[in-house]
Amino acid sequence: MSTPGTLYVVATPLGHLEDLSARAREVLCTVPIIAAEDTRHTRRLLTHLGAKARLMSFHAHSPPTRIDQVVATLKAGSSVALVSDAGTPGVSDPGAELVRAVRGAGLLIVPIPGASAVLAALSASGMPGDRFLFLGFLPRKGTERRRLLDRAATEEWAVVIFEAAPRLGALLRELAKVSKPGRQAVVGRELTKMHEEFREGTLEDLAEYYSEEPPRGEITLVLEGAGRPERPAPDPERLRAEAAALLAEGLSRRSVVDRLTETTGFARNEIYRLVMEMP
Repeated sequence: MSTPGTLYVVATPLGHLEDLSARAREVLCTVPIIAAEDTRHTRRLLTHLGAKARLMSFHAHSPPTRIDQVVATLKAGSSVALVSDAGTPGVSDPGAELVRAVRGAGLLIVPIPGASAVLAALSASGMPGDRFLFLGFLPRKGTERRRLLDRAATEEWAVVIFEAAPRLGALLRELAKVSKPGRQAVVGRELTKMHEEFREGTLEDLAEYYSEEPPRGEITLVLEGAGRPERPAPDPERLRAEAAALLAEGLSRRSVVDRLTETTGFARNEIYRLVMEMP
């Protein structure tokens, strides 16, 4: 019985071919089969590498049987590399579905990390990236688009969004309408390619600029975080009344502090001082 093959999830360059890691190069040059989002696009990369792997089409519109075909290929002993058009598979493409099926079959999955438009744009935006929200491509219309726009408008942390160039202006205008005035953003265009560009400004200014200068190429938008929502100041009289009611029920002062900290969300030290000062 043959040893099952491995599914390699391989990140490929966004544009600059030298961004392909040595490990990714080795995998693409040695695996017999590559499952590609766009076989014509990937064929150019393989030609550059001198790789001879057989290409298998795997994209959002592939029939469900294509996943079964990949799983069967792995079980038969052939390793497969999964690649998207650019960047890391599983980000705004159907790669995750294949990975789940392969893992469900008990087969080995090995990630080969590398380029990612999300992290490339975030790292060059100058905005904190310790926490962020990635929304991918938003729906073109409908309630789900409005929900995600509202989420981006109020998100505490930076937000990263993919958008097609012809729709960038509309996205910026919609975000400006639902966000606080002066919200900063950075538009990353054609990352790692010849015409790479970063443009920073408020949503209003960027919307105006791109209405006059329609962009071209691949777009990654980074929106600054809205910051923590302001918490209302505690009402001492209301807290004293609640504390008095809890004490009357027989709770200890420490238990009252615990209860009010949990239910009100106010700072524990403020509640502790107020309760301990009560007669």
